[in-house]
Amino acid sequence: MTDRRRTTISLLLDARQPRAGRTKLVGIDGHGGSGKSTLALMLAEQLGAEVIHTDDFASWDNPKDWWPLLIERVLDPICKGAHHLSYPRSKWWPNHDPPPMVDQPVTPVMLLEGVSALRVEFRHYLTIGVCVSTPKAVCLERGTRRDADQGTPDEIMRLWEKFYADEEGYLRRDDPETYADIVLDGTQPFESQVLVSEPRFSS
Repeated sequence: MTDRRRTTISLLLDARQPRAGRTKLVGIDGHGGSGKSTLALMLAEQLGAEVIHTDDFASWDNPKDWWPLLIERVLDPICKGAHHLSYPRSKWWPNHDPPPMVDQPVTPVMLLEGVSALRVEFRHYLTIGVCVSTPKAVCLERGTRRDADQGTPDEIMRLWEKFYADEEGYLRRDDPETYADIVLDGTQPFESQVLVSEPRFSS
């Protein structure tokens, strides 16, 4: 028997038309450290979807005003029928120098994952919005643990506290949790909260 408390992504995707060219774009938003990347990885594998990370456009030096680049280099090309995407990826740390994205396939379903993925400026491209809700203490613990080798504990905590405060300003402005079709608990396994498709049973 299917647990109806678990949202079925495929039902929502099937019921809605693409709004970014022929691509159905799923936005996954939430605070840094909330669990968005883990969710995106799970959904990408199950949906055969490519993932666009907002972190490839944002950075510590530009935490707020990067979003026009994502529209220019990703969303508008998808709308115009691009089959592949190529774009530079931002640098967060002195020892972080990611290679540019080259010829990333444009798949029928794509995931836009990261802080402010559900921002007002992106919404007319999105087919589904997902928000991951996670307590501040959990987000900061995950984030500072992830970046622990980039400075002293105090330095990393200050950066994450500032980043979190900037995110709060965005959340007050755009209220992604209210906009989202699906809100998930980032402290619980996503497999227990969301289904990609209805399970099939043999007779």
